[in-house]
Amino acid sequence: MTKTLNLTLRVWRQKGPDSAGKLEIYNAKNISTDMSFLEMIDVINEQLTLEGKEPIAFDHDCREGICGMCGAVVNGRPHGPEKGTTLCQLHMRHFSDGDTIVIEPWRSRAFKLIKDLAVDRSALDKIIQAGGYVSVNTGGAPDANAMPISQETAEKAMDAAACIGCGACVAACPNASAMLFASAKISQLALLPQGKPEAAKRAIEMVRTMDKLGFGNCTNERECEAECPKEISIVNIARMNREFFKASFFSDVT
Repeated sequence: MTKTLNLTLRVWRQKGPDSAGKLEIYNAKNISTDMSFLEMIDVINEQLTLEGKEPIAFDHDCREGICGMCGAVVNGRPHGPEKGTTLCQLHMRHFSDGDTIVIEPWRSRAFKLIKDLAVDRSALDKIIQAGGYVSVNTGGAPDANAMPISQETAEKAMDAAACIGCGACVAACPNASAMLFASAKISQLALLPQGKPEAAKRAIEMVRTMDKLGFGNCTNERECEAECPKEISIVNIARMNREFFKASFFSDVT
């Protein structure tokens, strides 16, 4: 028999970026422990709609922990209490009957609030766009041995490429820094031969863009690493710093 929960939700409601926001209380009754967190919000929204009230706005898409669209701060933690888990993959079995759950949006000067739990995270897209292109010859697939890459290097690049750009690192950081995100995007190409031709320009432009958009700097608090749903390592931040300083001193990029 499926277990059910009765919960008290304190949800941040805000009509728009220029409106005042506040936490509103909702009673979530008979919530199945088999539900995901977003399915639970869907149930609340159905109840609100039937009552003629405005449903809670929140970001989501694939609901498979891949796209990076979902995101909210649950009881003070981005994506909730489970390590290495996105909000859409968080299940209600990790909560207890009678719990009070506080749900808030990402908080960052660079992330403008749209409505309720939905925020504009296009600043992360602008950082990626600043990185430019990668010079790769088109045509047939190259021979597997034409460009040998060690297994260790390939795995490091793949670990960095696992970043889904959800913004949890920004929400977790006391400085609202995007350095874990930017460093993952820089590292995945800096480690591979395909990323070498534009490496200097990429590092400088992405770091400069990140600063211009209003993200804070890294002070090695490591909240980003602890809350990242894909467990991206802050080792990538050190690599990004090396790439940036190397490009600043030894390249002709201005």
